Amino acid sequence: MGDSVLVLLVPLLFLFAIVEASHCSVNGIPVVRNISEVPQDNYGRPGLSHITVAGSLLHGMREVEVWLQTFAPGSRTPIHRHSCEEVFVVLKGSGTLYLASESHSKHPGKPKEFPIFPNTTFHIPVNDVHQVWNKNEHEDLQMLVIISRPPVKVFLYEGWSMPHTAAKLKFPYYWDEECYHNPPKDEL
Repeated sequence: MGDSVLVLLVPLLFLFAIVEASHCSVNGIPVVRNISEVPQDNYGRPGLSHITVAGSLLHGMREVEVWLQTFAPGSRTPIHRHSCEEVFVVLKGSGTLYLASESHSKHPGKPKEFPIFPNTTFHIPVNDVHQVWNKNEHEDLQMLVIISRPPVKVFLYEGWSMPHTAAKLKFPYYWDEECYHNPPKDEL
């Protein structure tokens, strides 16, 4: 009888371990992971591949989050701003950064255009309206993205002349929706 209990108990313990190490649990996530095995999704945005490499909701990080984002030719982010700083490292491909750094009036206004290409880096200050666009017709644009103060609160714009007060808040953002339950305490 002891062996039959073990036969039933071992699979149940294994199942419990899988549930504990689920997609949204910080329990059971290995320190070193193969990035090709980390879940990726486009979150309903054709041309996007998003991987949260290290994040607040997935890994229990509180101050920083790291993403790997790949944009197919012609794809782009929405025009947006957010309540955190953001740093990009371009790994491959080329594109254009649109940045309305003088956007602290009633609307973003005409953005400045900056070419981006491999081994370039750029940063976006808190609440500066911006957009990244892969204008390369033949190659993906891949970037490592680091944000502060996760999870990110994003304000979406329909155009550069849209008033800030009309921007739509998207929180939690698409890749945080599944795991977001309770707001983390902001100690700042």
